[in-house]
This record gives sequence, C-alpha cells and structure tokens, in this order.
Amino acid sequence: MPDDLVVLFEHPEWQKPLWAALDRRGLRYSACDLKRAAFDPDAVPAAPLYFNQASPSAYVRGNTRAVPLALSLMRSLEMGGARVLNGSRAFALELSKSAQAALLHRLGIAHPRSLAFNDPEAALERWTGGWPALVKPEQGGSGARMFLLQSPEELRKLLREQPDLWLPDNLLLLQEYFPVKPGQGIVRMEFLGGKLLYAMRVISHGAFNLCPSEACNPESGGEASHCVVQAPVKPVEFYPYKEVPAEAVAEGERIMAAGGLDVGGIEYLEAADGRRVFYDINANSNLRAPIGQAFGFDPFERVVDWLRSLK
Repeated sequence: MPDDLVVLFEHPEWQKPLWAALDRRGLRYSACDLKRAAFDPDAVPAAPLYFNQASPSAYVRGNTRAVPLALSLMRSLEMGGARVLNGSRAFALELSKSAQAALLHRLGIAHPRSLAFNDPEAALERWTGGWPALVKPEQGGSGARMFLLQSPEELRKLLREQPDLWLPDNLLLLQEYFPVKPGQGIVRMEFLGGKLLYAMRVISHGAFNLCPSEACNPESGGEASHCVVQAPVKPVEFYPYKEVPAEAVAEGERIMAAGGLDVGGIEYLEAADGRRVFYDINANSNLRAPIGQAFGFDPFERVVDWLRSLK
C-alpha cells in the first residue's frame, strides 16, 4: 500500500521520538534521508503528504548538500500537487536570518537591528547598531558560528583568523545585542498547525545553542549529546512557561501565518525597556518531551494527531 506520509529528514537522532510515535499509532510513512538522496522531478510526488524536518544547521554536521536538495525537492513536490508541511516557502524563510528580520519589520513586531553582509568593511561602514554586537550566519542553526563581539576590530580579526565562518553561503549577519537577565533567559513558543502547543523559558548560561532536542541538550547535561556544536560549560535549562502572555502568543501566530509555517519554534527575549524582542524563527521544531509532559501531554503524540487529521 502507498504511504500516507513521507518525512524529509537529515538528523536521525532528532527524529527518533517522532518515528516512535508514528509507529505506535500505525501511520503508514516512509523516511527520506536528505544526506544521500536523488529524485526525478517527473516522478514526484509518491505520497499526498510530506513533512519537512530538514535543518539549516546540516552544514555543521558535514551535510551541507542536504539543504539545497531539500529545497529543490520540496519545490518539485509542490509543483506536482503534493502538500508539503513546512514547505519551500517556510524553509526558505528559515534559511535566511535577514528575511526573518524583513518579515518581522513588515509585521511591525519588535526585533533586533540586523545587517547582512559579504564584506566586513562594507558592514562596518553601515552598522549603526552599536557594540557589543552579535555576528551570526545568514543560514543559522543550533547556535553555530555565533560570536559576541565588542568592537569593529574584533570583527575584522575574527574573519581574518576564521575564514570558514563565511560558509556555507558566504553571507553573515551583524545583529543588535540585547542582554537578558541570567535567571530569566529567553522564551521559546512551539506552534503546531499554527496554534500554540506550549511555551518554555530557556536559561542559556551564555550558550548560543538552545536547540530543545534532548539529543542535543539532554536533561543530564552535555555528556550524552549528539550535537556537534560545542557543549556549554553549564547545561542549558528548559522550563515550562504556562504564563506566556496572550499578546506574545498572538504575535507568534501572526509570524507563523505570514511566514507560511505549519509548525515552528518562535523565540523572543524581554528587553530592559520592557519590550518583547522577537529574534528567531525556527521551522524545524525539535520538541522537548519533558516540557510537553509538564503540560500534561506527549508533544510527539500531538504531532501524530495533527498529521492524521490532514490525511
């Protein structure tokens, strides 16, 4: 019998909880490993429903080729009439921090000043966001290759000494830096079908890799991590946030709808002046089972319920 669903993926450890939930519920599915793949545009789609779980951070695991193939495959699937959850439009948004900033600007949602650049001197001529500032990849993911810089000379020195930071797409971002209260951290809201699934507070202890997957940030710390990004000195902490403001949820829903995202994680921080500053839009949403359980459900079972409703 044909599959009801095809899941596009690149990181097998991230997928294990979803595979287990799909198997428990008896949903017919197959998995397309984007690391080693080929497709005939004349022969797709093979199923009515596809679920994109590709990540921009594939390149930090040596899987740079997975991203362009995923985007090309999704475009062909969509032209062939398949429904692709978190399809090419959503994935293209996740691949571009500057596009995320432009979307937030269009929606009138507070966000950090950002400057995309392919030359540090051109960036420094135009940068008005002050110092310290963050430098990060345009195609981000898992907090990789992010640095907090104190001065223009630090930017010049960093790129002289680490030219591979330009990879994979030779485009970087300077972004306004907002310090947060150490014990307060940032807020990440997870959405499923465009609606809030749960929210959590994330205490980073200075780390940039806030991936909520237990495979990357295990409850016990970094010893069992499957993440290639360097583990923080002190484990990242995740707490259920049941009092997330309704206004923040509404802003998150607007971002999801305007960005064409079916599922996603939206992150914001609380600035010193009281503003909510939204700074990251994640289409590949790695759910965290202990947080869902704190709200009284298994988040992966909720994903399967949602997928079954789309058949």
